Amino acid sequence: MRKILTDDKVLPRWVIFLADLILASWAFVLAYFISEEFRFPEILRGHFFIYTNSFVFACIPVFYLLKTHTGLIRYSNMSDILRIFLAMLFTSIFYYLLLITVVQPYFGIHSLRIKQVLLVNFFIGSSLLIFLRMAAKGTFRYLSDRVEKKDKINVLVYGSDDKAVLVKQALERSVTSRYKVVGFIDIKRARLNNSLEQRKVYHIKDLAHLKRTKNVDKLLLLNDRLNERDKQVVIERCLRAEIQVVTAPTPDKWLSGTIIESQIKDLRIEDLLQREPIKIDNARVKADLFNKRVLITGAAGSIGSEIVRQVLAYRPKLLILCDQAESPLHEMQLEVEESFPDINCAIVIADVRNHGRMEELFQQLRPQLVYHAAAYKHVPLMENNPCEAISTNVGGTKIVADLAVQYGTEKFVMISTDKAVNPTNVMGSSKRIAEIYTQSLNNCHFNKNTRFITTRFGNVLGSNGSVIPRFRSQIEKGGPVTVTHPEITRYFMTIPEAVQLVLEAGTMGNGGEIFVFDMGQPVKIVNLAKKMIKLAGLHPGVDIDIVYTGLRPGEKLYEELLNSDELTLPTHHEKISIAKVINHDYVDACMAIENLLELAKKLDNMAVVKQMKVIVPEFVSKNSPFEELDEESEVL
Repeated sequence: MRKILTDDKVLPRWVIFLADLILASWAFVLAYFISEEFRFPEILRGHFFIYTNSFVFACIPVFYLLKTHTGLIRYSNMSDILRIFLAMLFTSIFYYLLLITVVQPYFGIHSLRIKQVLLVNFFIGSSLLIFLRMAAKGTFRYLSDRVEKKDKINVLVYGSDDKAVLVKQALERSVTSRYKVVGFIDIKRARLNNSLEQRKVYHIKDLAHLKRTKNVDKLLLLNDRLNERDKQVVIERCLRAEIQVVTAPTPDKWLSGTIIESQIKDLRIEDLLQREPIKIDNARVKADLFNKRVLITGAAGSIGSEIVRQVLAYRPKLLILCDQAESPLHEMQLEVEESFPDINCAIVIADVRNHGRMEELFQQLRPQLVYHAAAYKHVPLMENNPCEAISTNVGGTKIVADLAVQYGTEKFVMISTDKAVNPTNVMGSSKRIAEIYTQSLNNCHFNKNTRFITTRFGNVLGSNGSVIPRFRSQIEKGGPVTVTHPEITRYFMTIPEAVQLVLEAGTMGNGGEIFVFDMGQPVKIVNLAKKMIKLAGLHPGVDIDIVYTGLRPGEKLYEELLNSDELTLPTHHEKISIAKVINHDYVDACMAIENLLELAKKLDNMAVVKQMKVIVPEFVSKNSPFEELDEESEVL
């Protein structure tokens, strides 16, 4: 039985065609009897068989041309019903013309009230053909539900508009779908308690009741509804009612015109943390990037690769992708060639710490804009390897920045981090030192052309090494989920959102500014972990344990976006502010940083951290191998 129900070619087309002809002929016979008031002796003595056979003859070409037999009757819809009406209408017209031009003159018969017969036949025939399809569809659905009952997942569809109805229809049409739609959920009271295709529209307050009475397992959301204002309310209520939330693409992205089960995904925590789309001044950004030579360092990384994607949309003259990671850069090259085959790109394998290689790049390609995203960013790793952090985050930045000035680059945009504010770790302090250098270089006397701009933001969703992929992996393995501290909080922003603001800030800068992004509200990491467990349809502390492991080296409970001594100035963009920071003299900064880089070359970690504290006096180590260096340091 299961094989029959999942076989799309059970009945050959000729069988359906023959069934349609039989039903149409029965309808004509019944219409004939009704017209002749069931006077059987007179009917049978008359020309009944001539009229009936002529009607069947008229049906054959019309039914064939309108293809009433080609659709699978188990999936019949309004289009099929319309086709049946048209078939009966055209058959009646064709039969009438055939009758008055051929049959009646040839046989010399004119007794039948043909118009009356055809009118009655139209309604009877249409009804029988439609009934055949509806009966087959209902029988198939009933048998399918009985056979697959153990495997079925009861779902609610969010919304009660045309898209929601399309989702319900698509799930019912899919032979292999395990989802059974038991109703719709909406917040619009005008639609409550109405029925859509025999399914009731419920209010979100009914979720707990539906969980108990209809054994609802999941709520299905279309992706385009994920930004609606009431999304959070619906999802929170689902999680409280222990109903898992899944997402599906909008109908325009369905494969072969219908949704398939592989397109239905669990709701991701990234979807919940998204905010309203950012509006940027595309005209200004285009003026900044169009027909320019643009260099992106760290182009294969999380932020760098997204900068590549967004810059490409503004049609640069030349896009230079620079990274030392071979395989990720190759993947980025393939993506660029596929998505933007007409854009001129240069793929450069290079280490930003290699002065000779980077100078060759600047000398040959002469970038007009530089987006410097190359950096080491993992806090615990850099805490134990401060010389490497300084060599790349400070030394690499200094090399690229100096070359930008030397070769007349118009603008240098540095990607920094909120961890540079009151740093408690080597990574954050190294980025703050890089900020100090580029700001001082912006104001030095020999820099005539290059504007240095810094953008500072927090964690980005989905970046390499982010806590979210780690939690997801731990949940898939059955736990436990590890959180460093019950009170630890972080700011989060999506990668595309962060890069949009980077490009916008790049158009604003006159040079020397540090732009701070509005990161929204901080998120407590343990709450993030609990919500991810619930989104997976599991229970925190029951199915998946949460274990606290203690703060890692260099980690602090709360990230800050501004130093306590700093002030901010607004810009024309509501999500971007300018941090007013202390300006450092280029000569002093350069001497201190050169000394720091020399110590890094000697691989003297203790001396490196001590010098970092001289340059950044607010740097106080937390849970660090170098905590003993937190004595008062000379201020630069």
